[in-house]
Amino acid sequence: MSQFLNNMHRARAHITAAGVLALITALAPAMALAATPAEAQQLKSTLTPFGAEKAGNKDGTIPAWTSGLTTPTPGFVNGGKRPDPFAAEKPLFSITAKNMGEHADKLSDGVKAMFNRYPETYRLDVYPTHRTAAAPQWVYDATYRNATQAKIAEGAAGPYPEGASGGIPFPIPKTGVEVVWNHNLRWRPTSFVIDGQGYTVSADGRKTQFVDYSIDYLLPYYKVEDAAKKFSGDYVTVRVLYNGPPIRAGEGIVARFGLSEDDSAWVYLTGQRRVRKLPNACCDTPNPAAAGVQGFDDVEVFIGRTDRFDWKLVGKKELFIPYNSNRSMAVPADALLGAHHLNPDHVRWELHRVWVVEATRRAGQRHQVARSLYYFDEDTWMAVLGDRWDDKGSLWKSNWLLPMVMPDVPAVISSGFGGYDLNANLYMATSLANDKRSQYRTAPVPSDKVFTPDGLINASVR
Repeated sequence: MSQFLNNMHRARAHITAAGVLALITALAPAMALAATPAEAQQLKSTLTPFGAEKAGNKDGTIPAWTSGLTTPTPGFVNGGKRPDPFAAEKPLFSITAKNMGEHADKLSDGVKAMFNRYPETYRLDVYPTHRTAAAPQWVYDATYRNATQAKIAEGAAGPYPEGASGGIPFPIPKTGVEVVWNHNLRWRPTSFVIDGQGYTVSADGRKTQFVDYSIDYLLPYYKVEDAAKKFSGDYVTVRVLYNGPPIRAGEGIVARFGLSEDDSAWVYLTGQRRVRKLPNACCDTPNPAAAGVQGFDDVEVFIGRTDRFDWKLVGKKELFIPYNSNRSMAVPADALLGAHHLNPDHVRWELHRVWVVEATRRAGQRHQVARSLYYFDEDTWMAVLGDRWDDKGSLWKSNWLLPMVMPDVPAVISSGFGGYDLNANLYMATSLANDKRSQYRTAPVPSDKVFTPDGLINASVR
């Protein structure tokens, strides 16, 4: 820092005030500081171990956090269907196009756009808020350690966390990109399997299944034995094996998401009987696992490299968001998928505090999205809603995610996700386990070789 200030002093005569501000802004990620020990102590008092406000709101509509939900529903067996612990609850009230003005300050732009587009059918059923987020103690311990050690550094794929592992990297965030990395590195089990299906719903309400798959996940960032070590590798590795529809059966993808390097992905196509590396597995490149309707960085509202945008931490607010969405997976997929949006009867909305981050396309970078607003649940750091605007300034995409409570883990974790394309008047929904016997199964940690091109070849069935 002292060298930076000395250089600025020597160059003062040649740099305008605006130039100085621009230079400081550009260098801000590298200058970001970790939390002080005094700030970190809040994680053991007024803040939850993940950095959320422990207290409820002044209106009493958001309760205090009291360690989350950690008691599994009696009879639940890992690998089976996940019960809804709040199945007996009824909505407190509903928000419709007619009364949305009364709640406008607690609605995202995407939700408002859906009310305006489909005033007769779109609806938010608002249920009592339950702060169910929880994690094992070792994850809390790692988060506390990260608070004073993790910093933002600059890598080939943009700003990334350095000195963090095994927990939330920035539980007391000071910049927008720190919040984004809290989402990318949010707590999930080290290894798990998702069996799901994906659908597109066209402007005329026609539903088309584009994928039936099984996904193996390994999160090296959360390997327990590595929790005290400096982590700098691939934080998420994924293998997707396609069971259908028939035209796609036998295909597969492996992907590796790195902290400081480019993300990589390889695809196996049955017609070619070989594995090919995808040339650009990031950003707005159409994602083959989402029928090309979404880009790679639309997955689970947002994922991946951070160099395409400048990230501004707008602040925190109360917002109606999907939450404790076990009910959404309890009905057949055909019942959940409405003609133009998810069936409101099966989507649970709650009032929660969220962090708001604005992403603006960085000068000199290419991306079809010019600006975005993301909403991150304070208890889990999960991005639950994300709105994206095109170059014309039109709201183009409204992405969403359905958080499911899994007390056996314990955690609140993404189940289904998707997005509304407001330009094309269609939407997609994927990772839906509605018609599957297994809904998010924790699994033994597999070999890293599973998530390589050779591992993909060995798993291919034709």
